[in-house]
Amino acid sequence: MKKKIICICMSMMLAVLPGCQLLNLDTTYEAHYKKAEYQIKEKTISDRWKSKASQVGVVSKKEADHIIYNNVKEALLVNNTTNKVLVSQHVFDKAYPASTTKTMTALLTLEHLKLNDVVTIKHDITFKDSAAVALHLKKGDKITVESLLNGLIIMSANDAAVALAEAVGGSVKNFVSMMNERAKELGATHTHFANPNGLHLNNHYTTAYDLYLIFKELTKHNEYFNIAGKANSYIEYKDAKGKMKTYDMAATNEYLTGDFNLPHQVFMIGGKTGTTTQAGSCLIILTKNKNGEEFISVMLKAQGKPALYNSMTDMLTNENKK
Repeated sequence: MKKKIICICMSMMLAVLPGCQLLNLDTTYEAHYKKAEYQIKEKTISDRWKSKASQVGVVSKKEADHIIYNNVKEALLVNNTTNKVLVSQHVFDKAYPASTTKTMTALLTLEHLKLNDVVTIKHDITFKDSAAVALHLKKGDKITVESLLNGLIIMSANDAAVALAEAVGGSVKNFVSMMNERAKELGATHTHFANPNGLHLNNHYTTAYDLYLIFKELTKHNEYFNIAGKANSYIEYKDAKGKMKTYDMAATNEYLTGDFNLPHQVFMIGGKTGTTTQAGSCLIILTKNKNGEEFISVMLKAQGKPALYNSMTDMLTNENKK
């Protein structure tokens, strides 16, 4: 019995030593939901456990197994101040994220690069789908990380995602591996990324809950929301010959453009949109209510933009309910 107590104590001591790694640390949100002893783990290993999603809103599959909004596949609303889940609709179902993928691309960019870093484009960035939204970056263009993030977040430029991926990871392939590793670290264990922009691939998928976990980590970076809260943006960069190029862009977030209105006393901080044929219309946003509490809301696979924004507006009314 004494040996057992000593082993337990040693394990807890090792958990807080720098450089030590805990084995068998379950990162799944299902396991987290079931375990009542997470408070002890939180005190023992502090920030390490927080990165494994201990400080998040949790919900059981049973609680999420119902439909509230008929025109949306998945819906989630979490009070990010209290970590209380207010709305959950099939939040663990597999879904395609479209350009909400770019929240992970932005997260890794902000964790590895500085806004004033200058990126030299390695090659012309093109896509098989000529309709893919892009800045049309060419080999030799020199552009700051901040300008690329503006293109990534505001207009959802797919080539900006590729440029940032190559700047952070050295190659898109390596960056995608970083995306999947970071997702697992955050507890987003039902996610698999295959590219940095969300252009459709069958093996590129997530869940509303996983996107929430990723986006919650992104809320630590004010730089993201300084961009994501803008209705439009203007950027400048130089081409290979040193000629200045400019780009005006409007936000894809239609709450920011005024095409749709938020509920009374709900205020936009910023977010990310996404749309493909397979994913439908998607949106993840950070808002705050009249008391200053912040909320993360996710909707995936809405049947068009009116359905998306009308359903989201209806869900956001819960922010100011007592």
